[in-house]
Amino acid sequence: MKLFLKPGACSLSPHIVLEEAGLKYETEVVDLQTKVTASGADYLKINPKGYVPALQLDNGEVITEGPAIVQYLADQAPGKKLAPANGTIERYKLQGWLTFIGTEIHKTFSPFFNPATPAEWKATCRANLERRFGYVAEQLAGKDYLMGSDFSVADAYLFTVAGWAKYIELDLSQWPALAAYQARVAARPAVVAAMKAEGLL
Repeated sequence: MKLFLKPGACSLSPHIVLEEAGLKYETEVVDLQTKVTASGADYLKINPKGYVPALQLDNGEVITEGPAIVQYLADQAPGKKLAPANGTIERYKLQGWLTFIGTEIHKTFSPFFNPATPAEWKATCRANLERRFGYVAEQLAGKDYLMGSDFSVADAYLFTVAGWAKYIELDLSQWPALAAYQARVAARPAVVAAMKAEGLL
C-alpha cells in the first residue's frame, strides 16, 4: 500500500494507524500547490479531489477521506483492536467520533490556514474550537482514550488535528484532560515513528 501525504497535515492520522497496525506500506509526499507527487506523478490522476490523504492499495484501487482510510486499515489488522467490530454499537460510536472530529474540529481549523479569511471569522472559529475542545475534554475525563482504555483510529485523528492548536496559539493546557491525552498519545511508539518519518520530530 502507498499513503499519499503532506507532512503534518491530516494525513498524519492514517500514517499513525499504519504504524499502529504494523502493516507494510510506503509513503509519497504530495505538493498540494502543484498537485505533483515526489516521484513526479500527477496527483489529480490519483485523487481528483486534490487533497490528502489517499491510500493506494496493492491492486491499484484508491481510497480517499481520512475516516474511511483509517477504518479500512483497522479492519486489515483486527487483532490490534484499532476499531471495534463492524456492526457493533461501539463501531457506530467510533464513526460518531470520526465524524465529529472531521466536521466540527478539523474543518473549523481550515479558515486559519487561508490568508484571505477575515479576522472576525477567525474569532468565531476560535470560539467554536474552544467549545468543541471543552466537550472533548469532558468526554476524556477518567479515560485514557476516546473509546475507553483502548487506543483507536479516532485517537489518531484527534491527536493530529488537536496538534494544530499551536499554529493558532490556542493553548490546550486550559483543558488538563485534553493536554494529558495529547501527551499520552504523543508518547506511543507508532506515533513517534510516524512523526519522525514526516520530519515533525
